Amino acid sequence: MSERIWIKNPLAIYTGTDMDAGAGIVVEGDTVAELVPAGGEPSRPVDRTVDAGEHVLIPGLINTHHHFYQTLTRAFPPALNKKLFPWLQTLYPVWAGLKPAHIEVSTELALTEMMLSGCTCASDHHYVFPETAPNCIDIQAEVAKRLGMRVMLTRGSMSLGQDQGGLPPQSVVQSEETIMSESERLISQWHDASEGSMCRIVLAPCSPFSVTAELMKASADLARERNVLLHTHLAETQDENDFCKQFVGQRPLDYMESLGWLDSNVWYAHGIHFTDEEIRRMGKAGVGVAHCPSSNMILASGICRTKELDAAGVSVGLAVDGSASNDCSNMIQEVRMALLIGRLRYEADEITHYDALRWGTAGGASVFNRDDIGTLAPGKQADLGMFKLDELRFSGAGDPLAALVVIGHDRADKVMIKGQWKVEDGMPVGTDLADLMQRHTRAAQELIAPHR
Repeated sequence: MSERIWIKNPLAIYTGTDMDAGAGIVVEGDTVAELVPAGGEPSRPVDRTVDAGEHVLIPGLINTHHHFYQTLTRAFPPALNKKLFPWLQTLYPVWAGLKPAHIEVSTELALTEMMLSGCTCASDHHYVFPETAPNCIDIQAEVAKRLGMRVMLTRGSMSLGQDQGGLPPQSVVQSEETIMSESERLISQWHDASEGSMCRIVLAPCSPFSVTAELMKASADLARERNVLLHTHLAETQDENDFCKQFVGQRPLDYMESLGWLDSNVWYAHGIHFTDEEIRRMGKAGVGVAHCPSSNMILASGICRTKELDAAGVSVGLAVDGSASNDCSNMIQEVRMALLIGRLRYEADEITHYDALRWGTAGGASVFNRDDIGTLAPGKQADLGMFKLDELRFSGAGDPLAALVVIGHDRADKVMIKGQWKVEDGMPVGTDLADLMQRHTRAAQELIAPHR
């Protein structure tokens, strides 16, 4: 029999549902067994009780777009204060030096950093495969398995280097034969489509203008054949839209549709510069968008039209994006940023903390086409975050749930993934943070040393 744990009487709770859970939730094994109404008790005896009287309890946050390796190039001086394309051109030569040890430690640090922010499921868009690090996704999968983090790992790709009119140097592009054979192998080896899956593989060419049309089509065909998702960057900046029109003679969404990339198994990163008509088409097709507020502000890319996307039926999730453009991997901070940047586009009563929390939880699950995570409800995976409001900035807060977002938290006190505690008392279980930071710093210094 699985242990039954009652997470009892939280200070505040957001379940993502309309069900009463004022007295908390019961976790049994790896799933939520029941929601306990205010003033009530569990329907059956429990084995253990966790007092949540000082905690705000929410579903685990879901990160829909990241680049783990970029934790090694945070605040990289030559790339500061640049627009997207010059920023990429500055950093591509640095990333071309990635080695397996760099991938391993950057993945460990990124996943640990996200866990500490209340994140329980993370996607990574890895598309840089220098000859020195061909098996990056395998390394990431092993690290995630060791840490117990739920992941959606995307097999990215670039086949058009500078010699073919693309942005990346030739040293980080691969042949289409290699890309497709590796995509097949990774799906066979790591993709788990079952309910409660801890690792799924996604096919993710970097962008419409960093691979050929043939590769985009082949990736879409393979994804449908193997029933996996598709992901790419799209409409992040106006410069990107203009470049796409110059490169292929079409706006990005039109080009994607012609390649079979306007469908319910697709989500785009950023998705800022769409027209009203394009948003309607996206909603009809059932695509998703990973909204990256902090990254979009750092690179001055623009403001995602979240309300219009919502209204059209587009799934909207939140994402930290890469740590070279954010420059951190903190999902609870991203929830607040989504609220704040939304208030620059919409009226104060049109974007609420509930919207931001929904995008960060159930919205992300919808982007991933998953119905087993994203809310706290019977039968859902036991993925959750618990936050204490015991710091000066929260003193006097009248609404604890609103305070979590509006005042802004940055670190969870407890995090559970698949029924297992992964963060307790604000620290990751089984991880020596000082040692991890020391190893990560050494790797970052080694990577950037030739470019100082």
